[in-house]
Amino acid sequence: MEELFKRLSIKPKNLELYKTAFSHSSYVNEHKVKSNYERLEFLGDAVLDLVMADYLYTHYKETEGEMTKVRANYVCENANFSYASDLGLQKYILVGNGELKDGPSPKKAIVADIFEALMGAIYLDLGYATVRNVILKIVVPYIENPDITFFSDYKSSLQEYVQTEQRSLEYVVTKEEGPAHNKTFTTDVMIDNIVYGTGVGPSKKEAEQEAAKQALEKLAIKR
Repeated sequence: MEELFKRLSIKPKNLELYKTAFSHSSYVNEHKVKSNYERLEFLGDAVLDLVMADYLYTHYKETEGEMTKVRANYVCENANFSYASDLGLQKYILVGNGELKDGPSPKKAIVADIFEALMGAIYLDLGYATVRNVILKIVVPYIENPDITFFSDYKSSLQEYVQTEQRSLEYVVTKEEGPAHNKTFTTDVMIDNIVYGTGVGPSKKEAEQEAAKQALEKLAIKR
């Protein structure tokens, strides 16, 4: 990982933290390792949120709602996957043989999660100031590029439509598959009890976004 540490301009103290950050539960189970990345991912997600909220508060004059939308664009699975890919994190990820049955590369959701886990490891190892510098060095160039958009809040657009039209809106999970660490959700979005879209994703939130996107397309509404 020396190449990665050099690129991030950090000098780690506890290398075990970083190994944990790159260890998927399938690898942990097969190799009887102590911990997987999930706890570090939880922490890293919060750290990423805080750093971006701090940055936006300092550099933007928008309202709370507008800043929340901007943050959602740069703190989401698509964004985290791009950050991770740019850093080449895929080559450090440790997964079990069972996880590789669908292909030689880790799934997009895993790669995105690993980025957050890495930020959690840096925070625990080197402190807030260091992880803040690392995150801003990675994310700010994306913010400064107006041509890059990671996230579209289809749910909010659909919600605005149904409120204007005074119609009912409901999301219903119709299928939940896979082990606890790697679930896939299928969700229908219903307007006035009629299915307008169906979404599939690694989380309920993403499945709902995909369902809302389909509904907007069916309704011919531009987001």
